Amino acid sequence: MAVRRLADPALQPKSFAFTVENLDWAKGEIAKYPEGRQHSAIIALLWRAQEQAGGWLPQKAIEHVADLLGMPKIRALEVATFYTMFNLAPVGRFHVQLCGTTPCVLRGADKLIKLCHERIGEPLEVTSDGKLSWIEVECLGACVNGPMAQISCANPSATQVNYDYYEDLSPESLTKILDDLVAGKTVKGGPQVDRQLSAPVGGPTTLTDPALYRRGSGGPRRDQALRDAATKKPGEPANVREAVTPKPQIDDSSRRR
Repeated sequence: MAVRRLADPALQPKSFAFTVENLDWAKGEIAKYPEGRQHSAIIALLWRAQEQAGGWLPQKAIEHVADLLGMPKIRALEVATFYTMFNLAPVGRFHVQLCGTTPCVLRGADKLIKLCHERIGEPLEVTSDGKLSWIEVECLGACVNGPMAQISCANPSATQVNYDYYEDLSPESLTKILDDLVAGKTVKGGPQVDRQLSAPVGGPTTLTDPALYRRGSGGPRRDQALRDAATKKPGEPANVREAVTPKPQIDDSSRRR
């Protein structure tokens, strides 16, 4: 992993402190851990600090979290620089995390990476209007719908919800998403093709025979599929069984000698 450093001092704010609401939330997180283990809340607090700071983690925010937890500042800095989920420099209002892992690349993520270079610039470079930035990341867990990207909004008051997934992307659909975000338009998350969530494109292809869902004797007619509203009679409790009848002892032939 490449060395991760704090942003240039010229970009760093002079101070940072949690808002009243975030401070109350932070105290609740700290209280979840037993005495002497409060340092365990550091990742949650750093994440909330990053959100409050507009999508990145200034040095003063890291130090503020360290003070809240009563831990050395260098320890908090070690955590912040280790996890790539923490942005150590300012990002655009809409920060694109584009998956570059093998399943997405096999479905065209390499073309999306090229597009981001051309449309936005180098990774973590912010466009001149301050609205877009991007970075290539490892698997985001939506392999079946690749290629995909997670786009977060650094401004909580914006229309776009934070951390939305955009899946089944193509250069054309990603271009439209970026253009609409910059223009302040509402953008549809999830699959960008005719697919329901992670279901097969074009609809189901297996288990489509209606006969598979018909019941035998004791239920609806054989030509009538079981409906959700159909009454289901409870069976025997799983913990109730008949007493086991012991088997007769097998004769040991050695006794007859």
